[in-house]
Amino acid sequence: MGLQDVWIATLSDGLIRADHVTGIESHQTPALTGKPSRWLVDVTLAVPAGSGSGDGWEVSQLHRTLAQTDVRPDAAPEALARRLDELRRRDAAGIVRLVAGEAGVRVEFDPFGHGVDRATEAEEALGPDE
Repeated sequence: MGLQDVWIATLSDGLIRADHVTGIESHQTPALTGKPSRWLVDVTLAVPAGSGSGDGWEVSQLHRTLAQTDVRPDAAPEALARRLDELRRRDAAGIVRLVAGEAGVRVEFDPFGHGVDRATEAEEALGPDE
């Protein structure tokens, strides 16, 4: 069993295989002039990314953003990890999406050959702490 047949949709970079994920986090972006701060839900992948300048080459972990929201998604890393573990145990195949809304972020799973499997709101709604 594994997650080699489960894909995660990123916000703008396409799909990544779930078995390549080594970390899940949420963090706030800095506020810039004329642009408010936002919350991001990111995954870290098991491959390095390199970039360079005239001063040398730097290698760091590769991060991909899954969702962006105005609402602090405190439970997002844990909820996504629970969902991926559930899918691993079921030996599932399909696409996981994090969908941001007014109430926070929710995790959706679209199995290959089926419609969208929306998880229970109580378990997967990732809004602010109340």
